[in-house]
Amino acid sequence: MSREPLRPLRAAARRAAAVPGALRHRRRARRTAPAPSLARTPRPWVRALALAAVTLLGAWLGLLVVGSVEAPVGPVDTRMSLRPSPDGGTEIDVPPLGSLELDSHTAPLGLDVDIDQLDPERARALVDHPERISGLEEQISRDVQAGARDLAVRSCVAVLAGATALGLAVYRRPRPALAAGGLALTLLAASGATAYATWNPKSVLEPRFSGLLAGAPSVVGNARSIVTEFDVYQQELARLVTNVTKLYDATSTLPTYRPDPGTIRVLHVSDIHLNPAAWHIIASLVEQYGIDVIVDTGDTMDHGTAAENGFLDPVEDLEAPYVWVRGNHDSETTQEYLEDLENTHVLDEGESVVVDGVRIAGTGDPQFTPDRSVVAEGDESERSAGRELAGAIRESAARGEPVHIAAAHNPIAAQQTDGSVPLVLSGHVHRRETRVMEDGTRLMIVGSTGGGGLRAVEGDEPQQVMATVLYLDQDTKRLQAWDEITLGGLGLTTAEVSRHLPEEVEPGGTPSPDPSPDSSPSPSGTPSGRPSEEPSD
Repeated sequence: MSREPLRPLRAAARRAAAVPGALRHRRRARRTAPAPSLARTPRPWVRALALAAVTLLGAWLGLLVVGSVEAPVGPVDTRMSLRPSPDGGTEIDVPPLGSLELDSHTAPLGLDVDIDQLDPERARALVDHPERISGLEEQISRDVQAGARDLAVRSCVAVLAGATALGLAVYRRPRPALAAGGLALTLLAASGATAYATWNPKSVLEPRFSGLLAGAPSVVGNARSIVTEFDVYQQELARLVTNVTKLYDATSTLPTYRPDPGTIRVLHVSDIHLNPAAWHIIASLVEQYGIDVIVDTGDTMDHGTAAENGFLDPVEDLEAPYVWVRGNHDSETTQEYLEDLENTHVLDEGESVVVDGVRIAGTGDPQFTPDRSVVAEGDESERSAGRELAGAIRESAARGEPVHIAAAHNPIAAQQTDGSVPLVLSGHVHRRETRVMEDGTRLMIVGSTGGGGLRAVEGDEPQQVMATVLYLDQDTKRLQAWDEITLGGLGLTTAEVSRHLPEEVEPGGTPSPDPSPDSSPSPSGTPSGRPSEEPSD
């Protein structure tokens, strides 16, 4: 039988057998094929976020690595740099004493100024040629401007190079890398414009110092100079740097820094509550600030017993007169003991005393709360004592003896003197508050100088130790500035000092009217927070 008729059948069979294999190869190819390009492409907002992250990180790295400049400012060598900051501001580091913080501007960039060292030659030139000090302000202004220009140029280069380099490392393509660099430069320019628009030249008048307590007066500066010569910002900046220079007098030939003798310095303390460390703090402040008079607004004791009286003996060793009014934790026994000590002036029922030309009137707290056998009379008794104090102040003014400072333990009593005295001091509530009342009297409440005494260890965190230094004009006896001093908890080695100016002496401020001696006091409301109800007893 011939095979030719069977050939078509065999060919058809081979083709049919080949179909499943082709289908299998086609399915395998589909499984191994790459996904469509649309699935690999990120969404636009993802790309934008990634570019922003690369830009910010690269700009920050650039500032960190090459974004600082060394600039001589007067007799000191400094290093200026920018840093990312949500609040802006300027921080001046003065090793080893601490740092000054200035609310100079609001922008996402902060300025750091590190005082590296004092240049001996430039400092000696100032000593050998005192006439050059008159031109120091202009020189420092020029130095700061030159350093700021160099810092701006260096920062532009730093953020551009940092963002571009990181963009190349991430994208490996020049176009997105250049986009990151351009965006970084734009953000820096916008931040600089915001800082310029929000620049606050008065910030140098109210610096916050954090560091060693002994260095605080020198770093913050002399109050009288600051409040009387603030017209030009460059002048204050010059004085600030000059005071920093004087901190290094121990290792140089510069003369010792001497505070202005025309400023009267009053130390306000309160609520010591039997904390013996308070006497060391007060003695240190008296020495460091050259205090002329100490005003204690009471609660020196805890229970007012005769057994506690020996705690008061260190008052005689303080190098400044001690003016005291009774608090609600101080008994008549306490008051009698203090009256017999040297160096003390106990005020009660509107009595006044003149210390270093300043007339101070005060009254004791009418309540003695440790005595649980007596029902407390409450706020009305405080108001009555305050009205009695105000009446005594007006009578003193009528005799030609105006009172410059009033003192009462409870703020409710102190409020009754509104309109009869320029300044009234108080305590009791273990927190700070300063405000001008309706009739022009400034009420200043200081926190606890004893850190709450034994109460300091009752809570989760110890109470802060607080005191205030007041600077008064020698002629008018009016308040020129004050420093709020805060020790952290029970620690005695570090402190924060914050400088404040009354509104009437700030640039552009309007002087507040003098309280009229014969105007009747207008009782105002309880200070914010209702201090009378706070647990201070």
